[in-house]
Amino acid sequence: MTPVRQVAVCGPRECTQQEAQWARTVGGLLAQAGVTVLCGGGAGVMAAVAAGCAEAGGLVIGVRPDTDRGAVCPGLSAVLFTNMGEARNAILVESADAVIVIGGSWGTLSEVALARRRGGIPVIALSGWEIRDANGRPVAAMTAAADPADAVRRALHGITQPEPS
Repeated sequence: MTPVRQVAVCGPRECTQQEAQWARTVGGLLAQAGVTVLCGGGAGVMAAVAAGCAEAGGLVIGVRPDTDRGAVCPGLSAVLFTNMGEARNAILVESADAVIVIGGSWGTLSEVALARRRGGIPVIALSGWEIRDANGRPVAAMTAAADPADAVRRALHGITQPEPS
């Protein structure tokens, strides 16, 4: 049996049209690859990735920070209502085999930090944050992708497959 691969797609609820288009394309490509997509289940990048995944017939799970069923974006296959606020970002990242970041917001930055702190999983960026250390030197927190197809390829390439039993 092939193990389930899960990729979290993170980005701001207030995003640009370019970021929304990238997210929609990423969602479709991940669905075509048979990957379960995880997102925050709200507006912006989250709604766009859910739409792209759903249109391609994929499975997309929203991990909500609240219990507001009216705030859920269309296209989700399932929703987890955590009522944990931004602490849900830890659940989202811990559940992922890779993280694709599209754009940037404070919540997205926290997801990048949690993924890097976890270690061992690829964090791929389409636009967004540039992180520097205390001395102003860039920190290699994410691998930059040229476009949505490159982001998906890099994320899937970085997922380690368990040894067959």
